[in-house]
Amino acid sequence: MREKWRARKIAPAPGRRRELSGSPLLAMTISVAPYPGLAVAAFRTAFPRDLAEVETSPGVLAALALDADAPLSREDEVRMAVRDLLRPFGYKPTGRGKPSPEYLVKAAEGGFLGPINAAVDCCNAVSLHSGLPISVVDLGLASAPFRIAPGGPEDAYVFNASGHEIKLDGLLCLWDAESPCANPVRDSQRTKTHDATRETLSVLYAPEAYAARLAEAVAWYRREIEETGAETEMVEVG
Repeated sequence: MREKWRARKIAPAPGRRRELSGSPLLAMTISVAPYPGLAVAAFRTAFPRDLAEVETSPGVLAALALDADAPLSREDEVRMAVRDLLRPFGYKPTGRGKPSPEYLVKAAEGGFLGPINAAVDCCNAVSLHSGLPISVVDLGLASAPFRIAPGGPEDAYVFNASGHEIKLDGLLCLWDAESPCANPVRDSQRTKTHDATRETLSVLYAPEAYAARLAEAVAWYRREIEETGAETEMVEVG
């Protein structure tokens, strides 16, 4: 009989909650299947105009460099703990299947972690320095209800415009009403942001032992994305 683990959810910091005016999704929630040692936080963002017209702040652009002065610093013990977080259901977080922050480090070391759009840039800067995986999905392309649970043996999705596919068996995933749409390794091409994106959902994953780090990452992330003129609202997880 499988032990009934419960994921830890991170509450919004006092004074940080905003309501997205006129939004039909104020009661949005994400359910989480039993999963050992998992802490999760999520928020949604409404941009004031199409994402292509939203400028990334100079501070975020600077934070795409490894030596940037950032609120959080990379730690090898966090990297290893994130890998361990993805193992309980048989997934192997190594090689091409390593967690997304490790891809960001390699890209930054090679000098090719450049700007994409304000939503992705903020995500990448926070993930790079916190060491925590973050998923960003376009809420215009994804449909509620949302849930977090491991993928099964037959689950897979295309993760880039070239049609490359990732197998999801045992990998912690964010699911929408249709299918898996994101995970701590690579997000689905189906729900990625684009020039006309107006609303996004960001999900941050962390080992439960690093719940305080997760809360710091969320606060930094929201602060930076709100600098673009966007509004953010925490999403109930659990």
